[in-house]
Amino acid sequence: MTMALLVYTLGLIAVAVFLALLTYVSYELLSGYLYKWYEMKPIPGVAGAYPIIGHALQFKANAGDFFAQIIEGTNEFRHLPLLKIWIGPVPFIVLFHAETIEVVLNNPKHLDKSFAYRFLYPWLGTGLLTSTGDKWRRRRRMLTPTFHFSILTEFLEVMNEQAEVLTEKLEKQAGRGSFNCFSFVTLCALDIICETAMGKKIYAQNNSDSEYVQSVYKMSDIVTRRQRTPWFWPDFIYYFLGEGKEHNRRLEILHSFTESSETEQWCKDVTLQVIRERAESMSHADSDGESKHGARKRRAFLDMLLESTDEEGHSLSHRDIQEEVDTFMFEGHDTTAASLNWTLYLLGSHPEEQRKVWQELQEVFGSSERPVTMEDLRGLRYLECVVKESLRIFPSVPLFARRVCEDCRINGFRVPEGVNAVIIPYALHRDPRYFPDPEEFRPERFLPENSAGRNPFAFIPFSAGMRNCIGQRFALMEEKVVLAWILRRFAVESCQNRDDLRPLGELILRPEKGIWIKLEQRTR
Repeated sequence: MTMALLVYTLGLIAVAVFLALLTYVSYELLSGYLYKWYEMKPIPGVAGAYPIIGHALQFKANAGDFFAQIIEGTNEFRHLPLLKIWIGPVPFIVLFHAETIEVVLNNPKHLDKSFAYRFLYPWLGTGLLTSTGDKWRRRRRMLTPTFHFSILTEFLEVMNEQAEVLTEKLEKQAGRGSFNCFSFVTLCALDIICETAMGKKIYAQNNSDSEYVQSVYKMSDIVTRRQRTPWFWPDFIYYFLGEGKEHNRRLEILHSFTESSETEQWCKDVTLQVIRERAESMSHADSDGESKHGARKRRAFLDMLLESTDEEGHSLSHRDIQEEVDTFMFEGHDTTAASLNWTLYLLGSHPEEQRKVWQELQEVFGSSERPVTMEDLRGLRYLECVVKESLRIFPSVPLFARRVCEDCRINGFRVPEGVNAVIIPYALHRDPRYFPDPEEFRPERFLPENSAGRNPFAFIPFSAGMRNCIGQRFALMEEKVVLAWILRRFAVESCQNRDDLRPLGELILRPEKGIWIKLEQRTR
């Protein structure tokens, strides 16, 4: 056999193998698609789906329009127990009733996040938010002690310090007419999470035009737009025709750590260098937390992650820790900042409820402007009801998704393994069976006597079941501290109607044009 013939023969074999693999993969994908389509046929669905691309062409491109579309759809189909849609060739069931959501969230089999979360991997890696299976279970067991009540108490000092800085910034706005408070509150939350997560003071509140915060907003928009646009799911298409370049530019900002001046550090996210520096500094501290110079060092989540081990004594690598701190940084500031802003809006729109908060603050603090203690937080019961009612009306995470990991039945309908379940707290929290007149702001709904007997899956601002938010106590604690500082010093008046807010359906629920308020100094 000549060399030319041999090359020709090998070429034919390679082409045949490639065609066989392509045929096999195509068959597997098509058969899986057709199987799910047939199995889910009885489930009520939205009309107008096309083969392969599903309902994707019906989705609005603008985040505000898209979220309005979701809410309109859940209102229209509220009488249905669940709803079927297709995004590309991937089937989703939409859930917004407590009874159907419980089937998914309360089943330890359905712990994996939806495939759509893979678009967060370049940003957050596979930390606690995005990881699945055994990795998630192992990480959750390792990290749960990090959020113990006694450890959270240590972070109270940071929260008080940064909330006081916020009130000083807001003081300059008091009596001067309306202003957008969104960035003020967000930068305070960022200062808190950076110091509690990494042990780094970053003075974000002195940087009113934060590139990090803007990149978080832009990245959220980029990711959610890609999630609902199946023709941009393949990387080679996305980076050639889509927003791939802008995605990578924002990612570089989110994964950088720079020093903006000799006295002011600007942290845009944690890097391995920061982790190494923290690990080295810990090696010079004694077991009581004192450095070699005798000064007591505040602990941070990063310190506890460096000390964490699993049941077999294995510790987290620096890359593992980076994933978790990246996750803390995003979830720990953006969700809390959004909730605080929505709460200020609602209190500013409801003077009577704000008066009740002020009365409670007077009972706990009198005329003092002292820091908030853990004992104070326990006494701020009505304020906690206000925070929960705000989270009911404007949940920080308006929707999230899980993967159905085994065949199951939901309200009599068979849902096959591999289907994605989209859970919409924004719609769930408006179920009039559990919350009469759901658009009304009534913090008393969450008093113990009014909450008794309510389905625990009717209110899930921090998700529910085994995979609920590990940081929910931290978040509630921070919100009560910051609000106590603001409301002791200022009376708040909102300057927008509810229709003006136009929430954006991104990773986190934000108003399109911020929260505009007026502040008046309280007499001391």
